[in-house]
Amino acid sequence: MTSIEQAPDNEWPEAWYMTEGECENQKALNKQEPNAPVSADMLRKIGIAYWNLPPDEFTYPVKSVPWDPSEAPDPKLMALRDSRGYSYADIITVHPDHLPGFDDKVKAFFEEHIHDAEEIRYIISGSGFFDVRDADDKWVRVHIKKGDLMTLPEGIYHRFTCDESDFIHAMRLFKGQPIWT
Repeated sequence: MTSIEQAPDNEWPEAWYMTEGECENQKALNKQEPNAPVSADMLRKIGIAYWNLPPDEFTYPVKSVPWDPSEAPDPKLMALRDSRGYSYADIITVHPDHLPGFDDKVKAFFEEHIHDAEEIRYIISGSGFFDVRDADDKWVRVHIKKGDLMTLPEGIYHRFTCDESDFIHAMRLFKGQPIWT
């Protein structure tokens, strides 16, 4: 089984501490003034793992629920899937033209929540934000874009939103079939 090393620090997505208080526009940058950047090392300490897998050479469906991750055309994605035990996947496109009830779904994605398993997202195209809580319970915003594959550890409080482009095409990978509650 081949493993794939995480991306070097200079390839990690931009991340920063969010402004304090209520988030009035979830799709905006919400950076503090002056900006308070969060380094790759700090993200690793929170438990985040990151790889960059440019998807340009490969074709993925707009939507497939489920999608068999053994069909991954990218050998790096296949190696990562095998080394981490991902056996189930789906592919979704979050955009008004592809997601019925788009506005309500995006609001629901932004509700703070927690999982009892690692959360894995591979961004095929588009962009958005994952917000995670650090050890001091402060929000860290990670700007994910095309080619980013990021894992959030089990038990971390987080939320997700599109950015102002209102478009993200993403693969969700799982260890075993997910159970939605």
